[in-house]
Amino acid sequence: MDISEFQYMIWKTYRHHDEKRGLMKTYKWLVSEVEELGRALSKNNIDNIKEELADVLAWLSSVANLLKMDLEEVCIARYGAGCPKCRYIPCRCTYREKP
Repeated sequence: MDISEFQYMIWKTYRHHDEKRGLMKTYKWLVSEVEELGRALSKNNIDNIKEELADVLAWLSSVANLLKMDLEEVCIARYGAGCPKCRYIPCRCTYREKP
């Protein structure tokens, strides 16, 4: 399954909920899933990390669906040629410790 196929599966499964919830509430849910991933990472709980990674991708797909954007397409457009700043693989930019 590629990213577009996964996104379509999420659309078929959750479209009726996502459309009812709307973009900003769906985005807020995505943010809460990212926070849950952070908690799982801090506990180094591998099973929970896997679960939260999947949840983040699913909710990101829901946000993209509501925006009528193809995640695979936008990711390839941004990162398909390497680093979007220097255009190299691996990146040759100066290392940044952010945030």
